[in-house]
Formats: sequence, structure tokens, C-alpha cells
Amino acid sequence: MTTTAVTHIASLVTNDPSLGNGTPLGLIQDAAVVIDGDRIVWTGESSKAPATDNVLDAAGRAVIPGFVDSHSHLVFAGDRTQEFNARMSGRPYRAGGIRTTVAATRAASDEELSANVARYLAEALSQGTTTFETKSGYGLTVEDEARALRVAARHTDEVTYLGAHIVSPDYADDPAGYVDLVTGPMLEACAPHARWIDVFCEQGAFDGDQARAILTAGRAKGLHPRIHANQLTYGPGVQLAVELDAASADHCTHLTDADVDALGQGDTVATLLPGAEFSTRATWPDARRLLDAGATVALSTDCNPGSSFTSSMPFCVALAVRDMGMTPDEAIWSATAGGAAALRRTDIGRITPGARADLVLLDAPSHVHLAYRPGVPLVRAVWRSGQRVV
Repeated sequence: MTTTAVTHIASLVTNDPSLGNGTPLGLIQDAAVVIDGDRIVWTGESSKAPATDNVLDAAGRAVIPGFVDSHSHLVFAGDRTQEFNARMSGRPYRAGGIRTTVAATRAASDEELSANVARYLAEALSQGTTTFETKSGYGLTVEDEARALRVAARHTDEVTYLGAHIVSPDYADDPAGYVDLVTGPMLEACAPHARWIDVFCEQGAFDGDQARAILTAGRAKGLHPRIHANQLTYGPGVQLAVELDAASADHCTHLTDADVDALGQGDTVATLLPGAEFSTRATWPDARRLLDAGATVALSTDCNPGSSFTSSMPFCVALAVRDMGMTPDEAIWSATAGGAAALRRTDIGRITPGARADLVLLDAPSHVHLAYRPGVPLVRAVWRSGQRVV
């Protein structure tokens, strides 16, 4: 293995408060990072960097950890352009448009689905995303859900079984029968290919009792819970997530004081998905309220063809700062270390010795430019596991 130093970094986000300026971002000015193989082995002031085999001069640019996108739906075919166009003309979004994607996904080949995942991942990587989670949920049969997870597992270790996205159209008149399928034969077929289990707990999808049964069954098979919670209405999803020690409650748009308190006192991460609110003209999640209550907050894209067709974490950072009450520092932390927490990972989302060498070099002197200059392609270079990939 060879060692590489990235030197003369104007501002380095380490996400280690013991470093640099002592804030949660652990900012180091005029910094350097040393990579050995796939790991970070040193961070500090550029003038104190040890000798290495290779040196790359950042020339006064900023470096941040690779983005951790902890919520996406990339195994699908087709798009929902007509639905989006109609919604932007005044029709509100409700759970159920997913059925359009289910039909297209069932009709696609494994190769087509895998090519689509690769395409959207390339988009995300070019914008600094080095870790991502993705879900099934557009098959809704035993065979189609299992193959979606097999496809996803070709591209990431963070794979989530979401047979409980909506009640399958095949079971429209028998929701209880579909829950039995999701917790029985479908779970048996899908569990070997996933790390996580998820459920859309929402009016028009699954109620609290159904969600509890699904997540409990998944946990018995070794899958850890996540949950789509409180996106469209107030509901039991957040409380259920905390009760079951879910890694993440995702969306968290409509929260009672009790919901906020539960997230502030528990270990479940509140993952906010501003792309969904942007694309549906819905109420923005109140990140400030969650942060002030002590909750751990993550930001993610929710990349999917219906309600948030974006793969851009920088875009979500800008939305969170502009419309959700987050500071630029909080948004960057949530898009990196927060996403890592939502995946219960300690090896990513930070730039400290021992962490995986996932770095993003920005064509700007500070991470603040991601919100300050929205829509501008600021990612100059990306390293994933120590290899420069952009």
C-alpha cells in the first residue's frame, strides 16, 4: 500500500469535536489528511503532516467526509413524470402512486434494474455520496421483493427489506393477508439478502399495529428496524420506532411534543428528507425543534421516482438550511455523521484516524458554500475507501 497526503486544506470537517475548534464539526484550518490503504491514519495542521508516498495539494479548498445517504429507493424502473406534472399543477400527493412504479418494476429485467441503480449511484457519487442505503418495495411479491434485494446487494451492504411499502394491488381486498405474506413467505425469502426491515406507517399504507407486527417479525429474523414515520399526517410511527429501538425514523414531518421528546431521549435517529417536501410542496420538517430537543438528526435524499427524484445530497443540505431551520454546520453534520448514525456505523461520516477514507474535496474554501451556493457543482474530487473515484 502507498500513503497519500492531502495538504493545504483551507477547512477540514472531521466531525470529531476533540479536534480543531472543538465544535461538533471538529474544524481544522490549513489542514492535512493522510490516507493509508482504505483508512485515514492522520489528520492535523498541514505544516505538521508526516512524509508520505504521494502528496495532493488542495490549494486552499475545503474537505468534508463523504456524504452518507441513509434513505433511498433505487431499485425501480420507469418514472412518474406525469404524476409530478399533475401534482405541480395542484393535485396533492397521497400514498398510492407507488403502484405505477410497481408495475414497471415487475416488468423490468434484473439487468435493467441493476443498470438503473448503477446510474443513480454514479449521479450520487459525482456529488459526494460515498455510502448509501437502498430499499426494495416496488415488487410486492415474494419473487420480486427478493430479486430487488439481490440487485441492491450488488451495489451496497446497506440493504433494506421494504415489502411493506404499500399493500400490494394483488391484496387490495385483503390487507391482513398481505401482512401475513410480508411477515411470512416474503420475509423468509428476503431476510438473507438484507440488513434492515422497514415499513411505511401511514394512512393509505400500514397502521401502527400492522407496522409493529411487521417490524417485530423482521427483528426475529435478524433484521434491524427502520420506519417511514409521520410523513403525511400525525401517527404512531415515531413512537413505535423508539419503542422498537429502530435505527431511524424517517420523514418526521408531523410531530407531537411527545414524538419530539421521544426522539430526544432515545437512540433512534430522526432522518429528514427535504427532497420529498420540495417535490410535493408539503410542510417542511422542523429540524430546529428536533435539534433543540437533543435528537440526533440525519439528512438524506429519499431518492425515488415518485416523491423525491433527486440523488443530490448538496441540494438537500441547501434545503435544510434554507427551509428547515438548520445552520450550515448542523446540515453538514447531519448529511455525514448523522447518516452514519442512522446506519449505526462508526467507520464512516468522519475524517479521523481509523475511519474509512471517504473524502470530498470542494471547489470552495468552506463547507458553508454548499448552502451558500445552491445548485452549483462544487465537488472537485471524491475518495471512497482510499481510492479516488471522481
